This record gives sequence, C-alpha cells and structure tokens, in this order.
Amino acid sequence: MKVQEVVKLINGTVMTGNKNPEVTVDVAFASDLMSDVLTIKAENLLLLTGLVNIQAIRTAEMSDISCIVFARNKNVTEEMIRLAEENGITVIESPYSLFRISGILFIAGMAPVY
Repeated sequence: MKVQEVVKLINGTVMTGNKNPEVTVDVAFASDLMSDVLTIKAENLLLLTGLVNIQAIRTAEMSDISCIVFARNKNVTEEMIRLAEENGITVIESPYSLFRISGILFIAGMAPVY
C-alpha cells in the first residue's frame, strides 16, 4: 500500500519532507513499546504508535522502518522531524486512536506482522 493512501485513510498529515508518493508499506505493527518493535523482522514495515519521543525515531532508524504514524493527535517535535528527515523516515500524525487506525488499515488490505 502506498504511504499516500495510508495518509488519506487515516486523515493523516505528513510531517517530514519525504512526500514521495511511490513509497510503499506492506505490513503494519502497532506498539508503544519500542523494545517490542526492535524484535520485528519485516521489510516495508509501517509503525503505528502513540509514543511521541525521539526514541521512536531512533528505533525506526535501527529497525530500517521507513514510515511511522503517530496516533491520538500527538504532535512530533522539530528534533524528531529533523532526525526522521536525516534518516529518510516518513512521519505522519493522525487524530485517530491506534485501534481505529489499525482497523481502517486492516479493512483496506494492510497485512499485520502477526
């Protein structure tokens, strides 16, 4: 699924400069525990989280995650945006809950990790 489609489905806002409409994600994982995220071995992973801090970006960097959705109207910081842009990570903010985002994406055909 293209990231731009994800953005539309979840009423999201792209916060980083990486607005390439051709970027795709194949599977999604929702977690606020970055230690759990580090155990996932999947390519083209979309991370859904409500944990808005620099560690979420660092975790994505270490796990080769190219796209993060921050749920529940959480606002990313300028520091997070800078680090995400340095690492080619697309950052999206959504007003929806993790539960709602997960359901919307699952109905739209996004595969879960498990």
